[in-house]
Amino acid sequence: MNEREKMIREFSAVCFALTDVMMFLDTHPDDVDALKYKKQLAAKEAALREKFESCFGPISAASSGNDRCWEWISDPWPWDYTGGAC
Repeated sequence: MNEREKMIREFSAVCFALTDVMMFLDTHPDDVDALKYKKQLAAKEAALREKFESCFGPISAASSGNDRCWEWISDPWPWDYTGGAC
C-alpha cells in the first residue's frame, strides 16, 4: 500500500467515525464526551483533508475548484491515482 492509499484509508476511517458520532449526537445532544469527541474528529478530518489535498489534489468534489478551473474533472481521478507520495 502506497502513502496515498494509507492517507485515504485514514481519512475514510475518520470520516466514518465523525458520521457515527454525529448520528449518536442526534439522539444524545447533551453528551459532553461525544461533543468533545466530535470536535476532535472534525479537527483531525480537516487536517487530513488539507494534507491529502496538498499532496494529491481534491479528495472530493466538494473540495475541488479554484478561481480558474474546476479541478475535479482533471485526471487522475482520486481512485485512479498511481503517482508516489508528495
